[in-house]
Amino acid sequence: MFGRPLLRFVRKDTKIDFMRGRFIGLVTSAVLSVASLILFFHPGLTLGLDFKGGIVVEAHTPTVADFGKIRAALASENVSAAGVQSFGSPNDILIRLEADKDTNTNAVIDKVRHAIAEAQPGATVLRADAVGASVSAELFRNGILALVLSLLMILGWIWFRFEWEFAVSAVITLVLDLTKTVGFLVLTHFEFDLVMVAAILTILGYSTNDKVVVYDRVRENLRKYRTMSLKDLINLSINETLNRTLGTSTTVFLAALPLALFGGQSLSGFAWVMLFGIVVGTSSSIFIAAPLLLLMGEKRLRRDARKPAPSTAS
Repeated sequence: MFGRPLLRFVRKDTKIDFMRGRFIGLVTSAVLSVASLILFFHPGLTLGLDFKGGIVVEAHTPTVADFGKIRAALASENVSAAGVQSFGSPNDILIRLEADKDTNTNAVIDKVRHAIAEAQPGATVLRADAVGASVSAELFRNGILALVLSLLMILGWIWFRFEWEFAVSAVITLVLDLTKTVGFLVLTHFEFDLVMVAAILTILGYSTNDKVVVYDRVRENLRKYRTMSLKDLINLSINETLNRTLGTSTTVFLAALPLALFGGQSLSGFAWVMLFGIVVGTSSSIFIAAPLLLLMGEKRLRRDARKPAPSTAS
């Protein structure tokens, strides 16, 4: 009685033929990834302060912020603002300024403070950060390096735990997931900064775990059903793990949703990218990773599976 789950997303004996639409899934994924790569080159990512360099000032005003007065006050201080926008609430403002290596950041921040106080008496500066161009370039390189190293480590780990067909199909799928996430960032104009790198790494980790759950059941069924075709065996494995897959993804999705809706400027972008990654990672485990495993391992995995089990007799 206590072993039965309170909620099942699908019937225990479900028999959906996921591999029937494997070519549609692969082609659709490839088209979306190519489109995302095109968007990456034009118009490109909206780089944040971490990767572009510059100055960011956050302030809270006692009344609704008057952006016209703030811009005029900044102009009177000879400060060229790249952007003045609302930040979380109508009383919070975010000012972005471009800066180069010759910019005296402390002097610029002082001018911004004076302009805010003049335009909105009683306003409080909450944060003032500056990142130089050389530091931002190094952060960008390190962020990309972190993504590449994570993919290589995932490849090695899955190869060690399973077979090379599992590892290669998983990494190809993760690259496709990554390109779609980049396309999502371009379309939504979320700033690509270190927070977004952390979001992408989190997505890769979640997506990898999701695929390992399916792969583990495939490996188990390879030993259990030695005469079943790989296509039917993968379908069986996905159906057997489908309830767990949907349950896990739904739980994580619902946990991140409040952050996306109410987390404010600092957290909402991270949360929306996470929500997108959860949907893409879950669907790719079924419609991308599994079909790739079928294409690459149909002959060798079935050949190995048909080998007689080693005798344990003394």
